Amino acid sequence: MTASPMIPKIEVKNVFKSFGSKKVLKDSNLSVQKGESFVIIGGSGTGKSVLLKCILGLMKQDSGSITIDGKDPSKLDTVEHDALMSQFGMLFQGGALFDSLPVWENVAFGLIHGQKMKKDQAREIAIEKIRSVGMGEAVADLYPAELSGGMQKRIGLARAIATSPDIIFFDEPTTGLDPIMADIINDLIIKCVRDLGATALTITHDMSSARKISDRIGMIYDGGIIWNGSVSEMDNSENPYVQQFIHGRAEGPITKHSDLLDKA
Repeated sequence: MTASPMIPKIEVKNVFKSFGSKKVLKDSNLSVQKGESFVIIGGSGTGKSVLLKCILGLMKQDSGSITIDGKDPSKLDTVEHDALMSQFGMLFQGGALFDSLPVWENVAFGLIHGQKMKKDQAREIAIEKIRSVGMGEAVADLYPAELSGGMQKRIGLARAIATSPDIIFFDEPTTGLDPIMADIINDLIIKCVRDLGATALTITHDMSSARKISDRIGMIYDGGIIWNGSVSEMDNSENPYVQQFIHGRAEGPITKHSDLLDKA
């Protein structure tokens, strides 16, 4: 008896997205399996953030399909759609904490407003998650402005995992952090994803982070995923775009800002 093929946790097929005459995503394809940590690398303006927003449902693709557990979110009724979206956790690039709320309410935001949990119960879970990212209970009643950038990133991670999501999205998780704090965040991402048994999708241009947290890496260029594989496969890839990007070489097929350089 032939085993049925495993349905990908996230699947992107032939997705296109334009803004006016600017084509951002061009026939993008991606498949992420359950429990996998997939990292998308690529330079600025290559379509990483737009692809992530389309998967999250914050933007609607022009054509092609995006499915979660084999379901197209755009074809679900309101109740089914909300249930699907409740599976998501998100660590935003800039932290995106609410300045007017204390830290614990930031962490518990999805519990209180999404799951309608009572505040005392939500606070207990928030403090547990704050501890899980290496911070003490005393932080809970501070406000985001009282925290350093690295601390805010940790709180953003605590919020992302507070609802025990099935899928966690990481948007440039180490941007703006010094190398030591970036490595701490990478370790916490690995720990949190493993503890939850979650599927993770990260976009980044930080190769140290990509190498550390990924099971598999895909490179996006000119609106499409042009390569994917493991870290070792990436290092041994003969794809010239991949090699230029991972080694940060100015010379190669990626001609970034060449029009400005020619005029300099």
